[in-house]
Amino acid sequence: MIPVVKCVSLAVSHDEGFWFNDFEILHHPANKKDKTDPAMTDKPYMMEGQFLIAMPNMSDPRFHRSLIYLCAHSEESGAMGIVINKEMGHVDFHELIDHLGLNTHEIIYTPPIHFGGPVSSERGFVLHTSDYAKEDSTLNMKNGIGLTATLDILKAIAKGEGPHNALLALGYAGWAPGQLENEILNNGWLHCDADENLLFSSDNESKWSKALANMGINPAHLSGTSGRA
Repeated sequence: MIPVVKCVSLAVSHDEGFWFNDFEILHHPANKKDKTDPAMTDKPYMMEGQFLIAMPNMSDPRFHRSLIYLCAHSEESGAMGIVINKEMGHVDFHELIDHLGLNTHEIIYTPPIHFGGPVSSERGFVLHTSDYAKEDSTLNMKNGIGLTATLDILKAIAKGEGPHNALLALGYAGWAPGQLENEILNNGWLHCDADENLLFSSDNESKWSKALANMGINPAHLSGTSGRA
């Protein structure tokens, strides 16, 4: 994976570990285009808002049995996604809130923190349902999913006032232009429409196999053949 897609930019975090700091979300070029523009009909198929399912022959161990939600994808800028089925057990939400100088006594909900990908692991991202949105800080994607990276959403989640469903992650997966398409052709990934219930499910262990089952694929019978649902 090449860290070239700058969908979300955060300030450099403190040295103690993988922590949020003051940051803002930058809209990805793929999401600034007019999707109704007739000129877009000649563009290659874009996979924003889809799941990427790692094939069994995935050569990168960081993505073994990974399920990724693809947040942005364009011919010019490549792709950016968040791994949604791997928790970071060594990062505690209470410690995160305290490190940011927020009031830990207000915490009534402690969500798990996920490994979002190997790129910029000091940066934080929240995938969430569309009932939460902030102008100029929420990237609204297809199928009603948002991506926000501000302290406000962390405060809201901690107080139980955040979006109905949310997934908190550190880091992301990024691809250079054409790289993801080549990886799919080389049998690295399957891709299919995202399932909101699966995206926000707390059962990370079964997400990968359930995504395959939604495509009608038995993981036990899966070979190295790539494809699209």
